[in-house]
Amino acid sequence: MADIFLRGTGRRKNAVARVRIQPGEGRVVINDKDTLAYLGRRVLEMAALAPLRITNTQRKFDISVKVVGGGTSGQAGAISHGIARALIKFDPDFRPALKKAGLLTRDARMKERKKYGLKRARKAPQYTKR
Repeated sequence: MADIFLRGTGRRKNAVARVRIQPGEGRVVINDKDTLAYLGRRVLEMAALAPLRITNTQRKFDISVKVVGGGTSGQAGAISHGIARALIKFDPDFRPALKKAGLLTRDARMKERKKYGLKRARKAPQYTKR
C-alpha cells in the first residue's frame, strides 16, 4: 500500500490544482516547494490544508500538488478542493464532514469579463454634459 496514490483535481477562480495523496508522514509539497514558502501566508496554508484538519489526517498522508493559474488565494482554494476530493476517494466516510465544511463545492465565482465601451466590467467612463 506504500506505493499507491490517489488523485484529486481542485479548481477555484482561474487556478487548477492536481493533487496526489499517498500514505506517509505528512509531507506537503506544492510545485516542488514547502507550503508556506509557496503560498507565502500562514492563513492561505491553513486554508489549503483545511481538509486534513477536518478529517484529522494531518500526519497520515504525503501530498504532492501541481497548481497553475490564478493568484495565491485562488490556488489555496484549488488545493483545498483537490485534497478534499482525493481524501473521499481514499475513504468515502470523510464525505459528510467535508461536505458540511463546504470543501467539496467548486466555488464558481470568477472575475467578470470587461465589456467594450467600459473601463472595467461595469465601470463606465465619466459622463460629461459639454
